[in-house]
Amino acid sequence: MDGIRIDVARLHATWMELLFPRQLNPSNVLGRWEPETGGQKLAYYGWAALGAPLVLLGYPLLLLGFATRFYAKKLDSATTRIGLVGVVALAALTWGLLTVAAWIRQFSFDGLVAVAAAGGVATIAAGLAMVFSRRGGRATSVLLAYPSAMTALFLPPVVAALYSPALASILTGSTNLAIWILDNVLTVGGLNTFLREQFALQGPAYVLMWLGIAVPLGWLLGAFVALANLVRPEDGGSRRRSSGSAGKF
Repeated sequence: MDGIRIDVARLHATWMELLFPRQLNPSNVLGRWEPETGGQKLAYYGWAALGAPLVLLGYPLLLLGFATRFYAKKLDSATTRIGLVGVVALAALTWGLLTVAAWIRQFSFDGLVAVAAAGGVATIAAGLAMVFSRRGGRATSVLLAYPSAMTALFLPPVVAALYSPALASILTGSTNLAIWILDNVLTVGGLNTFLREQFALQGPAYVLMWLGIAVPLGWLLGAFVALANLVRPEDGGSRRRSSGSAGKF
């Protein structure tokens, strides 16, 4: 409970710092900024009141950031031991076995080529995810590393499902997910109506759909981890604002 209280307080301090200086680090020698005039107090406490419900709603996302950071750290430890070449080789072996399975299942020539190409793209994406997480800072990890990792994870199974009745449940689930997204998320400005009129969810459209999910999902997970690093730094000490990735792979 003490940890939750501290996390919520820091999350609210992060919200306050969006408009008011020196709110996040109360131990700073300069101390917290305090409003003085009536207008400043109105803006300060009004902003604080507006942030309170947002912080309570956002706390589960912070917990997701903590969990993602934990597993990203475990994965980072594993990839450090095997190195970039090992990561690429492991991804190539994993998705290469999927291609072999497609050959054993007697996929059509086009299907076999599609699965092999998806495995190649996923292997490259896995290598890029490691490179971006190692060489870049927080922004590079959020914008590039996490989406690359999600692409490496999602792309080959979806492509294989296009040509395999045994994996058809992936496409059925994709259809249901697409309907939910159109009916509940993409309703602004009639975007869902436009997409239904212009596109049919079949064939390559499934791949484009999952790419469209994987990249924003990577951005969201990276952003949640960045928020977790800001609210509760892993070293328990300084805030490490200037550098450091949002969570390495």
